[in-house]
Amino acid sequence: MGITVKEGVSAQMAEFILGISNNPYIILLVINILLLVLGMFMEPGAILTLMLPVLLPIVKALQIDLVHFGVVMVLNLMIGQVTPPFGVCLFIIADVSKISLNRMYKAILPFIVPLVVVLFLCTYIPQFVTWLPNVLLHV
Repeated sequence: MGITVKEGVSAQMAEFILGISNNPYIILLVINILLLVLGMFMEPGAILTLMLPVLLPIVKALQIDLVHFGVVMVLNLMIGQVTPPFGVCLFIIADVSKISLNRMYKAILPFIVPLVVVLFLCTYIPQFVTWLPNVLLHV
C-alpha cells in the first residue's frame, strides 16, 4: 500500500478562494476570517508556513500591496494568540500570573472588539498601513 501525494494543493486552494469572488474586499474578508480561526488554534509560525504559499498567489492576483497584506496577516495572527479558547498567550499569562483561565477569558474579551476593529480598518483602508513605508521610500 503506497502513500499518495497530492501536488498543487496550494494552487487548488488558491483557485478555490479566488473562485468565491473577484472582489478583493470579499477575498480579504475570507482571508481574515480564515486566519482568525486558524490563529485561535495554531501557532503563528505554523500558520505562516502553511498558509503563505496558498495566500501569496491570491494576493498577487488581486494586486494587493504585499506590505499591506503582511501587516494584516501578522495582525490576524496576533489577535488569534489572545483569543479564547486556545490563545497560546492566554495560557502563558494565566500560568505566570497564577490566574484561572476563566478569569483570563473574561478579562480579555473586552479587548477583542477593538482589536478586530483595528484589523478591519487596516484591511480595508490600506493607507493606514502603507502611508509610512511610502513616505520613507519616496524621500
